[in-house]
Amino acid sequence: MSNTLADIKVFCGTSHPELAQLVCKRLGLPLGKASISKNDAGELVVRMHESVREHDVYILNTSCVTYDNDGNPVSPNTSLMELLIMINACKSASARRVTAVIPHFFYARQDKKDKSRAPITARLIANMLETAGCDHVITMDLHASQIQGFFNVPVDNLYSEPAALQYMREMLDMDRIVIVSPDAGGAKRATAIADQLGVDFALFHKERKKANEVSRMVLVGDAKDKVAVLVDDMADTCGTLDLAAQRLKESGAARVFAIVTHGILSKPALERIGKSSLEKLIVTNTLPQLANRSKCEKIEEIDISHILAETIRRSHYGESVSVLFSQIPYDTIQPYRHGSDTPMQSPPRSATTTPVQQTPGTFPAFSTSTEHGVVAPSPLRQVSTSEDA
Repeated sequence: MSNTLADIKVFCGTSHPELAQLVCKRLGLPLGKASISKNDAGELVVRMHESVREHDVYILNTSCVTYDNDGNPVSPNTSLMELLIMINACKSASARRVTAVIPHFFYARQDKKDKSRAPITARLIANMLETAGCDHVITMDLHASQIQGFFNVPVDNLYSEPAALQYMREMLDMDRIVIVSPDAGGAKRATAIADQLGVDFALFHKERKKANEVSRMVLVGDAKDKVAVLVDDMADTCGTLDLAAQRLKESGAARVFAIVTHGILSKPALERIGKSSLEKLIVTNTLPQLANRSKCEKIEEIDISHILAETIRRSHYGESVSVLFSQIPYDTIQPYRHGSDTPMQSPPRSATTTPVQQTPGTFPAFSTSTEHGVVAPSPLRQVSTSEDA
């Protein structure tokens, strides 16, 4: 069989069909036909309605709470089981290769034995995926990079950093920005972003009474009269971001924003964000955000479907994906622009400074321009990947 985009099949579970549709739109391919239901015993019943024999199959499902037709919450465990069953169904149907596309990895925070008799659940998930027949994993901003070591199959851990940099260059006053890490653990991420933008950096030292409850935060750095941007990999209950924003305001910050990759936003989060000193909470669409955006006007969304689509295309053709660690693959209209193109007098949207007419299944070439630091190297990205090996 010839190696073309027609050899790709993209399927999705019930966790985030909107993102799967966007990825397929970028690839110029239809979303694969599959159905997922439950029988009277409560078991999942998966049916693949297309042939996958000798195809390169990509199955997208993400770790998040979903809701059934009656509005009742559905555990991420259901999405995990959907993914495992769909992988096994495709392998049993003679798929050439099956890749799990997991924008937000399941149980990523349970990556180590931090107390007696604690399970390393992230490793268990890796074992389950491999046992189901997964040949390759694509994910984004793993909570802990060592999770890649739990796998015996290639793992491509993508980064939302280029998309976050694009947002800041377009929407914020670059002359006044200070990048702030809400804790010491995120200092490396924050300093990498600050170095690429050529701006100042600060961090918080925090002490916890217990999980998800911070007792004290001390700012190390200067935020007076500046636009403070908190950066982190995820926002769950948003207690840390709320307290950090309050401390930044008390320290004289003119405006406070937060940019995170995974907007989990558990039950108290939306209320906290609404009452907090944050002007905006910017999240990517690795998790569905439509309902959250409708309930909280402070939430802005960054679309990362073009990054996933280009990763799928490059993976299919055997090309390196490391270029995506520091560049936007091509420009796309972002939700935060509210239907308009790039704001007046703002820097270029990405490495591609002018719109490119595309045909389905094709992608414009990357620019090598370093204007505004678009392709500046990041200390976080100096790692080898499965594609470069």
